[in-house]
Amino acid sequence: MSLFPTLTRMWLTRSVQPFRFYNEADQRLRFSHCEGLGLYVHIPFCRSLCNFCPYCKVPYSKDLCDRYIDALIQEIHLVGGQHPGKKEVTSLYFGGGTPALAADRLGEIIAALQQHFTITQGIGVELHPADVTPPLLRTLKAAGVTKISIGIQSFQPKFQQLLGRPGVSAEALRRALTQVPFETVSMDFIFALPGQTFRDLRADIDTAFRNGANHVAIYPFIDFSFTESTVPAMPKRQKRALLDAITRYGTHRGYTRTSIWTFAKDKQASYSSMTRDNFLGFGCSATTLLRDQFKINTFSVQEYCRWVNAGLLPTALTLRFTLRQRMVYYLFWTAYSTRVDPKAFERFFGVPLDRMYGAELRLARLLGLVKQENELWRMTPRGAFYYHHYENFYTLAYIDKMWGILRREAFPEQIEL
Repeated sequence: MSLFPTLTRMWLTRSVQPFRFYNEADQRLRFSHCEGLGLYVHIPFCRSLCNFCPYCKVPYSKDLCDRYIDALIQEIHLVGGQHPGKKEVTSLYFGGGTPALAADRLGEIIAALQQHFTITQGIGVELHPADVTPPLLRTLKAAGVTKISIGIQSFQPKFQQLLGRPGVSAEALRRALTQVPFETVSMDFIFALPGQTFRDLRADIDTAFRNGANHVAIYPFIDFSFTESTVPAMPKRQKRALLDAITRYGTHRGYTRTSIWTFAKDKQASYSSMTRDNFLGFGCSATTLLRDQFKINTFSVQEYCRWVNAGLLPTALTLRFTLRQRMVYYLFWTAYSTRVDPKAFERFFGVPLDRMYGAELRLARLLGLVKQENELWRMTPRGAFYYHHYENFYTLAYIDKMWGILRREAFPEQIEL
C-alpha cells in the first residue's frame, strides 16, 4: 500500500530521502515574512467519541477543558508575541473535537489571537448538528465567527446508524440558521459508505441547500488503521462512478466547485482550513506549516498543558523540508482546490513551475488529468478522481502512520515516512 506514494515522492523530490520528522522544536518561529498565512485552533473535546473519526479527541470534562483553554491562550501569546506589531493573516479556523463545547471561551481565544494578528477573510468554526441552536449561534456570532461547518455525515437514518451517530433534523437546522445567518454555512457529508448511491448523496446535497447551507463538503470515507470502525471500504470503480456523478450533478445545478470535495451554491461561500501557503496551528495535534518546516504538536492534552505552562512550545515532531519536498507539499495541497497557478508558484519559490515540473504537467495533460486554461493548470474530472485516489494512498501511508504513533507517544523520538 505504501509503495505507490513512496515511488511518487522519490520521483517528484528527485531524491530517495524520506520525510524525516525529529523530536525537536524551534522555540522561535519564522513567520514574519510569510504571505498567505492562516491560523488553526484545535479543540479536542467531544461529548462522545465516534469510532470512525481519526482526529485528536478526548471525552469532555469542564475542568480539563478550562485548563486546556488557559494553556491554549498561553501558546497563542508565546507564538504571537514573537512578531513585532500585528501580522496580517487570511483566516482563522476552529476544528476538533467539538469546538462548541468551549463556546463560552471562543471569544476569549479570538481576542488573544487578535492581539497579534489581523484576520482578513473571516473566522470559521466546526459544529456538531446538536449544537446548531439559536443561543449558541448567537454566542459564536458575538465572538466574531463568520463561517460555520456542520458535520452532518448524512441526513439518512441508515447511514447515521452505520456510523453510530444520532439522527439529524433538517427542519431544526433551517429554523436556527434562519434566525442567526452566517456568511458561509457549510454542511459536511461522508461519501463512499457501503451501499451508498448517487441518489442518496443527491438527496443529502439537496436537503442541505434547502435548509440553510450555501456550501457542502463531501469527504471520502477512509478506514484508518487505529480507529475502531467496522465500516467496509467501497470498491474503487464504484467510488469513481459516485464521485463523477456528483461532479456532473453539481455542474448541472450551477454550483461552484471550490475544491476536490466541495461545492458552493453561492460563489462567495467558502470553507477550507487546508489550502493556505503557510499556517500556524495552536492546540494539541495542531500543525504549523512554514517555508522551511512542518511541525506538529503533541496529541496528549495533559502533556500539551504541561509544556505550555512551562513556557515551551508543545511540538512533538518537526520536519525540515528540502526545497523539492516543500514544492511537492505546496503542489499537493494547492491541487486540492482543483487548480494550480504557475505565477503563484513562482512568487512563492522564486523559480518557474515549468522549469521544476513542466514534464510532469505535460504528461498529466496527455493522460487527461489536467488542462491549461487562462494560464492556470486545472484538474479534469478524471484528474480529480485520481487525486482523490492518490490522497487515499497518501493518507494511509503517511497520516495514518504518524497519527497512530502520536496517539500512543506524546513525544516520539523520530518518524520516517
